[in-house]
Amino acid sequence: MKKYINYFLQGLLYIVPIAVTGAVVVWAFNKIDQIIPSLLDRLGVDLHIPGLGLIIMIVLITIIGFAGSTIIKSPINSFFQNLLKKAPLLQTIYSSVKDLMNTFVGNKKGFDQAVFVKIFDNSTIERIGFITNKDLASLNINENRVLVYIPHSYNFSGNLFVVEKKYITPINAPSSEIMKLIVSGGVAEFNTPSEKTK
Repeated sequence: MKKYINYFLQGLLYIVPIAVTGAVVVWAFNKIDQIIPSLLDRLGVDLHIPGLGLIIMIVLITIIGFAGSTIIKSPINSFFQNLLKKAPLLQTIYSSVKDLMNTFVGNKKGFDQAVFVKIFDNSTIERIGFITNKDLASLNINENRVLVYIPHSYNFSGNLFVVEKKYITPINAPSSEIMKLIVSGGVAEFNTPSEKTK
C-alpha cells in the first residue's frame, strides 16, 4: 500500500506544477486575447477568432515600440514628461513601472548580481538578495553602500535595503536560479550553469 501511495504522491509532483503553469498560461492568454475583441464589440464589430486579439496586441505593441524609438520619441516624450511633472503621483507610478520594465526587457538590466547579505555585524545569519543599484550619489549616500533587494519566499514581494559593501558576498550563480531558490523557500532544485549543459 505504501508503494502505491508513493506513486500517487510522485504523480502529484509531476502533475501539479504542470497543471498550475498551464492554468496560468491559459488564463493570461484568455485575458490578453479578450482585450481587442471587447474593444471591437464596443465599436459594433462582431469578430471572435481565438488568438486574433493576442496577435493584434503583439503587432500594435511592436509598431508603437518602433514608432516610439524612431519617429515620435523626442517631441511627444518631452510633452508627456512635462505633463507628468504637473501630476507628481502619476509621475511616481509611471517612472516606477517604466524602471521595472527596463529592468527585465530594457537596456538597464537589474537583478543580475545575486549576493549574500549580512544584516548585523556579529550575526552568522545571512540573507540572499540582488544588487539593484551601485551608484547612490543622487541619494547623498557614500560610495561604500549599495541598494539590495531581498525578495520574500512564496511571494512576489520583498524589501529594499541600503547595505554597506563589506556586508555583501557575491554569489557566483545565475540570478534566475537564485530567484527561484528564494521564492520557493529554498526547496527548489538549484541548477548551476555546468549542470544545465550536462
